[in-house]
Amino acid sequence: MQLSEFNQLSETQAQEFLKHCVHISSWVRTLSEQRPYPSKHTLINAAEMQTETWTWSDIKAALDAHPRIGEQQAKQALSAQEQAFSQQEQALIYQGVETTDALYEANLAYEQKFGFIFLIKAVGLTHMDIFEALQQRLQNDLETEKQVVHEQLAGIALHRLELGIESD
Repeated sequence: MQLSEFNQLSETQAQEFLKHCVHISSWVRTLSEQRPYPSKHTLINAAEMQTETWTWSDIKAALDAHPRIGEQQAKQALSAQEQAFSQQEQALIYQGVETTDALYEANLAYEQKFGFIFLIKAVGLTHMDIFEALQQRLQNDLETEKQVVHEQLAGIALHRLELGIESD
């Protein structure tokens, strides 16, 4: 979508578009309300600044709406736009049975330890990169991991916004 189109959407349409990037209502609402944006750069900067205001409660709610990495069935609950973003982001993940099983088992261990799904900005990562990151992050304490998840979710949201908006 062109930036000018985004700027001209109704409030509801703009918020619906932004929800495809991340399910954090304060971020969606604020970015929608701050329109019009004079440039894509301004929009991305505003979006990045808004990620810094996210609380753990915001992030946890977004995680609850996010599929596990590599999980195909959970992706079916996503909107078409979110499915497209997810497919692009996980393009290098080989979906063989062994890979799926290994990621599933590691995800379960992660969820047991931290109480939420493993999240990583998967763009450009292979299944081994993700598996190694998951194993490494299992060594984190809860507060460190919450910060890592915040950074990863912000990276995903900004990447999706960057992909979804074209400069005029």
